[in-house]
Amino acid sequence: MLDKVRIRNYKESDIALCQKMWIELTEYHQEIYDDPSIGGENLAQGFKDHLEQYGGESFWVAEEDEIIIGLIGLIVRGEAAEVEPIIIKSSHRNKGIGKKLLRFIINHAIEKEIKYLSIKPVARNKLAIKIFHEMGFNTIGHVELFMNLKEKESKKWKTGIKIHDISFDY
Repeated sequence: MLDKVRIRNYKESDIALCQKMWIELTEYHQEIYDDPSIGGENLAQGFKDHLEQYGGESFWVAEEDEIIIGLIGLIVRGEAAEVEPIIIKSSHRNKGIGKKLLRFIINHAIEKEIKYLSIKPVARNKLAIKIFHEMGFNTIGHVELFMNLKEKESKKWKTGIKIHDISFDY
């Protein structure tokens, strides 16, 4: 199956399918956090904003039989770059497509002489974190901490993550 998957540059005509995958990923984040407010009221706007900010040249798509099944982006900031987003159509997950896209973007970053490559999965996406670790993302460069300022709107946070022997919710 993976030999049929082709990676190519994003084209303007890809916008509708890529927005659909963006929405699908956002809905997954809403589900794992039990928070329907993630992504705002117009989920498609997130992709439009990202595209407007970074430009289509920072995206690649994975196709199978000329159908888009994955999307990956690379935000370059000097000698550092961030993989954002990485999205696999739900019907095609767990088939190695994400790894193929990551290998592609890692090689692209090496060719561009990027020194540091980062990726920021949401803390509850354990499978993504496991895969990214297996792919070589095994150094923590930054930690983003949250504080809940609206206690009565609080979502149920999970426990069980420690950094430097300090416990955190996620």
